[in-house]
Amino acid sequence: MHAQDGQQLDLSAQVAKMKEKTRPWKSIIALTLAIVAASVSGWAHHYFTYFFEKNSVPHQIIAAGTAVAFCVFGASATYGLSGQARDVLERRAGPSHAAVVRYAILLIGAFTTLVVTLVLFDVPVGQLVLGGALTSVFVGIAAQQALGNVFAGIVLLLARPFRVGDNIRLRAGALGGQLDGIVTDIGITYVRLDTGGSVMSVPNSQVLNAIVGPVPQPGQETPSPAAAPALPGKTGTRAQRAGSADGAAAPSSQTSLAKPGPPEGPPV
Repeated sequence: MHAQDGQQLDLSAQVAKMKEKTRPWKSIIALTLAIVAASVSGWAHHYFTYFFEKNSVPHQIIAAGTAVAFCVFGASATYGLSGQARDVLERRAGPSHAAVVRYAILLIGAFTTLVVTLVLFDVPVGQLVLGGALTSVFVGIAAQQALGNVFAGIVLLLARPFRVGDNIRLRAGALGGQLDGIVTDIGITYVRLDTGGSVMSVPNSQVLNAIVGPVPQPGQETPSPAAAPALPGKTGTRAQRAGSADGAAAPSSQTSLAKPGPPEGPPV
């Protein structure tokens, strides 16, 4: 049984390796087919002005079919290339940077595929872009906190004030003081800290606004601000020493004042 299980595991590992090797070729083939479909659709557009015209019906069918094919192949190529980029960068830059690159490729590829597909179907993209811009403004205002965490996460991934596995200390008023923990994950919206008893998710915007530093060792704790140490042979503060000096000088002055002078002679 153990030998069979080992053979099955080896077989599954080999299948996974073969899939990883064939995945980029699938994405490249899908991207090539998408470019060919867009070129054929553009060629068919030369034989008619608008869709649903009575003339050049076969060319309209070719243009519409190849436009749909471009959308399908473009989406497949975008998804495959983003996954391949994540797998390649995850080994070198870590899962957080790989996730950012994957999301960027997905957004850019999806937007490009959508715009080109609409252009191939003779849809006025200018009005849609204007409407999309206005919608983006309202959505950005409504989701200001979430977008702030996303951009703060990108800044943290680029600046890299700490890495996964570091034992850090966050100090900010929004966190209620200071928070110590080991970084377990740096995501797009949250930084996860293992505080010993539980794993806490801190928003990236709060982490970016906090003072970040390593947790000092037990013997390296910074002393709290206190009075300056006294010099050898002298105790107390300067004011106390001045007061004691005045107190010490006072009796001598009083003694000098109380000391009787020589007797005065009779008046002449």
